Amino acid sequence: MRTDTIAAIATGMSNSGIGIVRISGDEAFEIAGRVFRTASGKMVNISNFSSHTIHYGQICDGDETIDEVLLMIMKGPKSYTAEDTVEINCHGGILMVRRVMETVLKYGARTAQPGEFTKRAFLNGRIDLSQAEAVADVISARNQYALKNSMEQLEGEVSRRVKELRSRILYEIARIESALDDPEHMSLDGYSEELLAKVEDMGGQVEKLIRSADDGRVMSEGIKTVILGKPNAGKSSLMNVLLGQERAIVTDVAGTTRDTLEEHIDLQGISLNVVDTAGIRDTEDVVERIGVERAVKAARDGDLIIYVVDGSRPLDENDEEIIRMIHKNASDVDCFVDQKVIVLLNKTDLQICVEKEELERRTGRPVIPVSAKEQQGIEDLEAEIRRMFFGGELKFNEEVYITNIRHKEALQAALESLRMVESSIRQGLPEDFYSIDLTDAYESLGLIVGESVGDDVVNEIFSRFCMGK
Repeated sequence: MRTDTIAAIATGMSNSGIGIVRISGDEAFEIAGRVFRTASGKMVNISNFSSHTIHYGQICDGDETIDEVLLMIMKGPKSYTAEDTVEINCHGGILMVRRVMETVLKYGARTAQPGEFTKRAFLNGRIDLSQAEAVADVISARNQYALKNSMEQLEGEVSRRVKELRSRILYEIARIESALDDPEHMSLDGYSEELLAKVEDMGGQVEKLIRSADDGRVMSEGIKTVILGKPNAGKSSLMNVLLGQERAIVTDVAGTTRDTLEEHIDLQGISLNVVDTAGIRDTEDVVERIGVERAVKAARDGDLIIYVVDGSRPLDENDEEIIRMIHKNASDVDCFVDQKVIVLLNKTDLQICVEKEELERRTGRPVIPVSAKEQQGIEDLEAEIRRMFFGGELKFNEEVYITNIRHKEALQAALESLRMVESSIRQGLPEDFYSIDLTDAYESLGLIVGESVGDDVVNEIFSRFCMGK
């Protein structure tokens, strides 16, 4: 099947040493031949070049020379898209890259849609859907652990696990259907007990992948971290220490922070999406009250709450309200029992009025003495975050982590179908009931690798990609 030829700028639009214009499709070589001249100024038949070779020359628009370039040739199916592909490496100025791109479009290519190169790689069978999504994750990775996990997925680790499960399920479906079609030659006596053990094992593997999704999300997106505390407790100072720069305004005036302030922080390989909030207190100031409401909402949506206590002042009614909301065994509906909480006893460089043991008893949460001003205790905070979210060790092991919500939903649907099979076996239902739910599990897992997915889902996935990829 012939496809039209697409082109896009594959590098960032900023002044740089090199810019790349990528061309892919049935007429990629023909279009490149219309604009490329060798060093001696001759037009050439690009298709005569060997695959995966680089050639020096110029890009020309008729008699006008646009730029000196290196032309990379990749013949399908041994290319990213599995189609004939040309990459023009030109000088990296914004105007120059655009000029080369405009020339390529003028001579027959069309502008690629976001993610269209990767979409063609998927449609042409070079990668499956989970690998295609991993391409976007590689590009957007925010720390080394997310990057390595995305590379594992790109290399097909998730696909291998899913395809292995699908193969096992398909075998059981075929066995049941064959026995039902030819009961004289294939018996299912004793099969129910055998199948139950297999389905329980497969369900356990699916459950393990689902459980990895929380760690996978934290790994890829970062820990949603909200800093709470009463006014002037040192929240903004802590934010600045974590950032390593003066981002939040710090004064002795209570209520300086009136709204939420959000920043991404890489803390020794741990990605934190930190929100510094307005001080929690009763106030008549309309603007400040809105800030307090936003602080509470941010805490409710977060993964981690860091409660900063001003250790140089006795606990007051504002502290009491926060303690009520964060207590480990709180029962009120407006409390934060689902979030992980760390209490920081701040301003330890001053005379302390609050005891660490008292805070631990009253909150049921770990308490770490710190001084944001003197940058003391921050390493202890990092260690506690690692313990809470990564079992004390921040390292990438051989586990597969699910980082895509679409994959998690498909796994949950597959698990539900497998549990239905278990239920049918225990109730002594006929074997054709097993086949129906096994087929549902098989198809749910197929959504992950793109073998049971509609065009609308495919289009939605690739529409989120960047241009040129």
